[in-house]
Amino acid sequence: MPAPVSPTPPGRRTAFAEGVDRVRAAATTEPGRLRIIGAVLALLVVAFGAVTAWQSSERAAAADDVLHSSQPLSSGAAAIYRSLADANTTASSGFLAGGQESTASRDRYEKDIRTAASGLVTAAANAEPGSASEATIAKLNRLLPEYKGLIERARTYNRQGYPVGGAYLRYANEKMQTRMLPAAEDLYTKENQRLDADYADATPYPWAAIALGLLALAALGWAQHRTYRRTNRVLNHGLVAGSAATAVVLLWLVVGHTIARSGLDGSYDHGIRSLSVLHDARIASLKARGNENLSLVARGAETITVGGKPYDAYYYDFDKDMAVLGKGLSRAATLADDRAGSTPVKAAEGNMAVWKQRHASARAEDENGNFQQALDKVIGAKGATGECFDSVDANLARAIDHEQAEFQRSAGDGRDAMTGLPVGAAVLAVLGAAGAVAGIGRRLSEYR
Repeated sequence: MPAPVSPTPPGRRTAFAEGVDRVRAAATTEPGRLRIIGAVLALLVVAFGAVTAWQSSERAAAADDVLHSSQPLSSGAAAIYRSLADANTTASSGFLAGGQESTASRDRYEKDIRTAASGLVTAAANAEPGSASEATIAKLNRLLPEYKGLIERARTYNRQGYPVGGAYLRYANEKMQTRMLPAAEDLYTKENQRLDADYADATPYPWAAIALGLLALAALGWAQHRTYRRTNRVLNHGLVAGSAATAVVLLWLVVGHTIARSGLDGSYDHGIRSLSVLHDARIASLKARGNENLSLVARGAETITVGGKPYDAYYYDFDKDMAVLGKGLSRAATLADDRAGSTPVKAAEGNMAVWKQRHASARAEDENGNFQQALDKVIGAKGATGECFDSVDANLARAIDHEQAEFQRSAGDGRDAMTGLPVGAAVLAVLGAAGAVAGIGRRLSEYR
């Protein structure tokens, strides 16, 4: 058994109790009180500097992540989605052209596949091990070669004139629409959640540091007033230096964070929100174009019943996608805060209006059994709906590039507003504490 702990012998006091007594005794004399005041002032100023450095460095790191990590990854996920959707659309256009498929169309499809594959590599390198994002990326990496294999089979049979080529194309489209694009959308959603989390870490006010700064300034002011009442000296140079250093850090903290917050909020309101709407609109236009092409590939083989009335499945989805595109463009025009942002969006709205008119004409030809005339109005060399789709896509790309630049400018300004604050706060806090101690030391010297 362990030996029992001996109680403190009667008449003997613990070290803590003796220390408390010494502090109490010191507090009864003016030099002792000055030493306590000096220690408390130094502790408050150093604590203020340490908390300021900690909170500002955390917010600066989060702002840097917004600019260089989470937002680029969010845009990368959107690019993966767009590339997959565009590859699907381009493949259907090439299928309709049959043996007349252009080299440009084939190159566009291959570029989309390479872009999606490259984006998945980047996303995988930045995904946390074991995370849901990692599983989604692995799923897309597995499905992408399967999809490409189906497209190649569809092309081979189509060139040989076998109708089974259309079945392979529809199967590839089903894989894309029901498995790959939902997975890509899920990845995009997760990257946006990471982006929102970084914004949430970068923008809150550092209330703990601000409170400590105010408390330290109040304590320094009280100490100077106390000195004035006892000595009739208006200024104590050490305490004034400590107060000035503390005030500079506090002002730097409040103003710097306010500017940083304004820049980050601006990058979200005038960059991220617009980018999200524009990405969605561009994806809707890609889906609409794909369904327009597939309606001619299927030639009525796919139907859907809505309200007891049968519809061509692809024409029905086309109408839904165009409605989404129209709402997206209207929303994007509202969010655009300058002419450079609104001009391409308005141009895309005009392109969409012409697209709908040409599509109605092509659909009428198709429903009347004039397949070749309908095909010419969709993928023809001039006056086809393909021209309108390309114009919508190009204008949306211009709008996205503009909003991306707006985001980078505002987010960069927000991050730069906190540059140097953690180190500066730490250095000034040490100088402020030294000034406070020196000021109290000057008073103590008068009692020697």
